Amino acid sequence: MSFLKRYIFPLLLTTAICLFLIGALQTNQLFSQETDKEVKSSGQEPAVTVGMTNTMKFDADTVRINVGEMVEWKNSSLLAHSVTGDPAESSVEGSAVLPDGAKPFDSGMMDPEETFTHTFEVPGTYQYFCIPHEGAEMFGWVIVEE
Repeated sequence: MSFLKRYIFPLLLTTAICLFLIGALQTNQLFSQETDKEVKSSGQEPAVTVGMTNTMKFDADTVRINVGEMVEWKNSSLLAHSVTGDPAESSVEGSAVLPDGAKPFDSGMMDPEETFTHTFEVPGTYQYFCIPHEGAEMFGWVIVEE
């Protein structure tokens, strides 16, 4: 029994952890499809940058900007994330809410260190979410003032 405790159990535990991490990386690669991302073609600087974390949160989850300003999201985590302000992409009612007249936006899947920007032209409160972490309530809000 001593041989099992000393050598076999730690080896099995290490192997299980390695397989879990490999699977997690492959899952992120599976979800990370190339999509068209909005770019800073106007040369405009973002009014605010929102981070995306390993704890499945937007940092900051609520930002306030003026009409015509741009928000940048940066995936600073090890996980793939999205920035989705499109009610049609939601599987949970109320995850994405847009002001009347606002167009939906979606970053597609973002690998670590990728960024996405969106310029907000319609005043109001926008609620957006992360597609793979919608069930974990990874939500954010942009309040756009005139």
